[in-house]
Amino acid sequence: MIKQNFISILAISFYIPRIICNSAPFEVDCSNLRIGQYICPDPDHKYLDEMIDPKTQQLRGCTKENKAKVRCLVANGLFCSDTHNSTFYKDMPCKWTNGYSFETTLLLSIFLGMFGIDRFYLGYPAIGLAKFCTLGFMFLGQLVDIILIATQVVTPADGSFYVMPFYGPHVEVIKSDNNTYRLPQDDW
Repeated sequence: MIKQNFISILAISFYIPRIICNSAPFEVDCSNLRIGQYICPDPDHKYLDEMIDPKTQQLRGCTKENKAKVRCLVANGLFCSDTHNSTFYKDMPCKWTNGYSFETTLLLSIFLGMFGIDRFYLGYPAIGLAKFCTLGFMFLGQLVDIILIATQVVTPADGSFYVMPFYGPHVEVIKSDNNTYRLPQDDW
C-alpha cells in the first residue's frame, strides 16, 4: 500500500510538470502583469547597451513627465494579446534633463558663486543679480548655495534634473505627509 502510494505520487510529480510545460503559451493582457511575470528591460534585446543616452545619462526617450518607454519580456509560457509575441513596452521612471551639468553647476558655485554666475547658469537671473551686487551676500550666500547645489536642493529653473552619470550620486527626496505611517523604533 505504501509502495503503491509512493509510486503514484512519484508518477504524478514527474509527469504533471511535463504536461504543463509543454502546453501552448497563455495569452495575457500585458498592461496588467504582476511583478515576476515580466522583466524590464528585455535582457535579450540588442539595444540594451544603447538604452542609456550618453548625452543625458538617462533612458532614451525620457519625457518631461519623467517616463520612458522600455521594451520588456514576459515570462515563459505567456504572450501578450496586444503585440502577439512575448515582448511589450512599459513606462519606466527616469529623470528628464535639459543639459544642465551637475559638475559645471557645482564648479561655477565654488569659483564664481560670489558673482551669481551659478544662478544665472541655472536660470535664476534675479537671485544671480542680487548675488552679483552684494558679492554673494558677503560670501555667506555663496557658501549656502554651494551646500544647496551639492545636496541637489537647488535644481535648474525649468524643472529638469541635472545631467549626472547614470549610476552617479543622485539624491532621492523622500517626502512624508499626514498619510505616511512611521514604524516606531525600539529606541524611541
